[in-house]
Amino acid sequence: MALKYEIVPVTGFQQNCSIIWCDKTNEAALIDPGGDVSKLVAKVNELGVNVVKVLLTHGHLDHVGGTEEVRDAYNVPVIGPEKQDAFWLQALPAQSEMFGFARTEAFDPDQWLEDGDEVTLGESVLKVIHTPGHTPGHVVLFSEEDRMAWVGDVLFNGSIGRTDFPKGDHATLISSIKEKLFPLGNDITFVPGHGPTSTFGIERQQNPYVADNMPIW
Repeated sequence: MALKYEIVPVTGFQQNCSIIWCDKTNEAALIDPGGDVSKLVAKVNELGVNVVKVLLTHGHLDHVGGTEEVRDAYNVPVIGPEKQDAFWLQALPAQSEMFGFARTEAFDPDQWLEDGDEVTLGESVLKVIHTPGHTPGHVVLFSEEDRMAWVGDVLFNGSIGRTDFPKGDHATLISSIKEKLFPLGNDITFVPGHGPTSTFGIERQQNPYVADNMPIW
C-alpha cells in the first residue's frame, strides 16, 4: 500500500479528518479538516509527514471548519469540493451560528473538483467521483491502487448520509451509492465522515438502506 492514512476525529460531531500520505515521498494531504486544528497539527508533527494540500469532500461546517487555519499554517492549496457546494461554503457564518461553533468565515477553495478529475499525492493518485445527494457538490476520493475510498457523508458503516438539508435528495444519494460507489468493488475499504470504516461488500450485505444482498465472495 503506497497510501497511508491516520484518522483524527475532530469537533463535537466527531468528524473523521484523515491525514493521508504517500509512503514513498512523504507528501500528505488533510481530508476534511473540520476543526481542532492544533490536534491535527500535533498528529502531522508526530507522523513526520509533509502537508502539501487540503482536500474537501463537501461544504458542511464539521468537515471544513478548520480549512482556512490549516491553509494558513502550511501555506497549501485547498482543493474541492465540486462547485455546486459553493453555497454551503458561503453560508459558513450561518452554519457556525446554527450549530453553536466558533464563527467560521466564508471561503472558496483554490480549485473546484469535477467528476473524473485526478488528484496526485506523491506517487499516489486519487480519482474524483461526484456523488450528490447529501449535498449537490459532494465528491468521493478513490485510490484504485490501494482499494480505498474517502466517502465523506455519502455512506456510513450501517447507514447513509442525511438528505434533509437544502438541496439534499434521497433518491440521488441512493443512486450515487449504488451506481457510482458499489461498482468499484466489494473489496473497497471506505473511510466515512463519521464512525468506523467498512467495505462496500459489507454494506451491500448488511446496510439496511442500500443492501442488495450481493455475496461478498
